[in-house]
Amino acid sequence: MRLFTAIDLPPNVLLRLERLQSALRPEALIKWSPLDNLHITTKFIGEWPDTRLEELSDTLQKVAQRVPFELELKDLGWFPNERSPRVLWVGIRREKALRDLAQETEECLFTLGIAKEDRPFTPHLTLARVKSPVPLDGLRAKVHEMRSTELGVFAASQFSLFRSDPGSNSSIYRKLRIYNFESALAAS
Repeated sequence: MRLFTAIDLPPNVLLRLERLQSALRPEALIKWSPLDNLHITTKFIGEWPDTRLEELSDTLQKVAQRVPFELELKDLGWFPNERSPRVLWVGIRREKALRDLAQETEECLFTLGIAKEDRPFTPHLTLARVKSPVPLDGLRAKVHEMRSTELGVFAASQFSLFRSDPGSNSSIYRKLRIYNFESALAAS
């Protein structure tokens, strides 16, 4: 099974993201992330055997031993850049605790044989993907106009282990486990 860890978004933030997508969607025929799939990835694990799921889960429980932290969704941008875009993203601010979570997850999962990322962790939320060449001038202009958009501040109090399965139009993400930060501290 194909796995990753991520932080879910609260309903009020999802509502703002839905409005943002609705404002941008008419500007380009690209692959917009389904609202149900929006999350902040902390670690892509990749293929993992079912028989080792509990071992993975126990290791992730150790990572959850932390206090909740605030995240702010703000700004729009492109990966790798505006001239040759592949991903339209929403930026994450107040991200030090998120970076710490991602780094600790990386270190803990490395002990299980999961490779470390080659690239540095770049906190973001994927709003859309550019899969093939399409006219983007209208979208670029709208993104430039809205680039400093504030989409909300929320408390991250947990992360989840997700399974990614192929769907007809996009991947289907199923939550396998939830790791609450506060309860992890109480248990230690």
